[in-house]
Amino acid sequence: MDRPPASQIFETDIPARLDRLPWGRFHWLVVIALGITWILDGLEVTLVGSLSGAIVESQTISLTGAQIGAAASAYLVGAVSGALLFGWLTDRWGRKKLFTITVLVYLLSTIATGFAWDFWSFALFRALTGAGIGGEYAAVNATIQELIPARRRGFTDLVINGSFWLGAALGALGALVALDPTLVPPEIGWRGSFVLGGLIGFVVLFLRRWIPESPRWLMTHGHPEAAEAAMREIEDRVRVQFGDLPPVPPQRLRLRRDVNAWFGPSVHALLHRYRDRTILGTALMGAQAFCYNAVFFTYALILTKFYAIPSGQVGLFILPFAIGNFLGPLVLGRLFDTVGRRIMITATYALSGVLMAVTGWLFAQGSLTAVEQTAAWTGIFFVASAAASSAYLTVGESFPLEMRAVAIALFYALGTGIGGVAGPVLFGALIEGGSRTEILYGYLLGGGLMLVAAAFEAALGVPAERKQLEEIAPPLSAAIAEPATVSELSR
Repeated sequence: MDRPPASQIFETDIPARLDRLPWGRFHWLVVIALGITWILDGLEVTLVGSLSGAIVESQTISLTGAQIGAAASAYLVGAVSGALLFGWLTDRWGRKKLFTITVLVYLLSTIATGFAWDFWSFALFRALTGAGIGGEYAAVNATIQELIPARRRGFTDLVINGSFWLGAALGALGALVALDPTLVPPEIGWRGSFVLGGLIGFVVLFLRRWIPESPRWLMTHGHPEAAEAAMREIEDRVRVQFGDLPPVPPQRLRLRRDVNAWFGPSVHALLHRYRDRTILGTALMGAQAFCYNAVFFTYALILTKFYAIPSGQVGLFILPFAIGNFLGPLVLGRLFDTVGRRIMITATYALSGVLMAVTGWLFAQGSLTAVEQTAAWTGIFFVASAAASSAYLTVGESFPLEMRAVAIALFYALGTGIGGVAGPVLFGALIEGGSRTEILYGYLLGGGLMLVAAAFEAALGVPAERKQLEEIAPPLSAAIAEPATVSELSR
């Protein structure tokens, strides 16, 4: 960029002030009000899969199994489209405005699904629900990373992304209730589940009223006064709990307020300046998405076809799988901030790949019972869940603030496209063939992709642990300064 006039340059210490704050009620509000997105997504995916039989048998909508599958595809298409659209708007309009809009889209569409009257209305509402969830991934991930102190960013981000599986566990338990005709009439059960999910969104909307706009977004979009006001609001709320705050480190950032065109610089950053990070993000997101969706979306088919588990009992097997997926980031997450990103991401991806190959071989030999197969999957994804969550962490913190939400959206769309289409289709075809040996090839492919991603991380990984976001990737709006005035962050 050309050197701007002095009047268009300002200095700020907002990143240092945010990162030095003690963890308190404000941060818990951020985690709960924003992080619940992943619980809702897990609830949606699991609940719809579990309720598909009841929807097919419904007397008022009359969907076929093929139409249920098409509606699931509509959800994925909506998620990808919503991530790209709302991700772009999040970087343009601001975090707070978009994480309010996206949750509104989600809750209204989910409630509408409960009142669907035919296939087309059901598919439309599922697509709109997916759009809301996809938009949430971009807006919420960006906001959380910008408000959480650097020393806790890795652990917090991993646990929040892993909370998808709390939603999956709730969906599995909820389906057992919704599908029990002695408790709820079938027609009311599946419709009421969607309406209840949407009503939860109103609680989320209320909580988000108390989340301020990201000061980091404001400062990089030419609004230093508004950024300072938002920062003071956050400090006042933390000060109520802790009294005097820690001193502010002597780190100041010089930014320009006259930059309005971001598309060109963002494309250049992705394809040139941070090309290695783009390659790394693609490898991490693609590998974990393929493995996760390939196994999870065909989980019930393996249990029913090869282990003769009644479809009504599949939820009981999903429950430990979901709990293991949540415990992985919870137990291992702190190591990503202490041991380091590169070591932990490489280790979790590599170990997941090896375990998947070994489990595939045991399955092909017929050595596992249904319980043992579930235990093996639970063990694999205890590790793989931390790996998958670290992929979202990596693509979020590796690019400049002005394009953070767009980057998250692009890689989320890539992962959803690969995992939501290629993985389940391939494994579904292998399972349909009925050969354990052919399914082994699928496991070996998934494990191999995880090992390749581990190799990319070992070679290209960014040591981002405990570092300010602006140190990992300087803002696109960073001013060109004279050497004597370059801040510590810019050196």
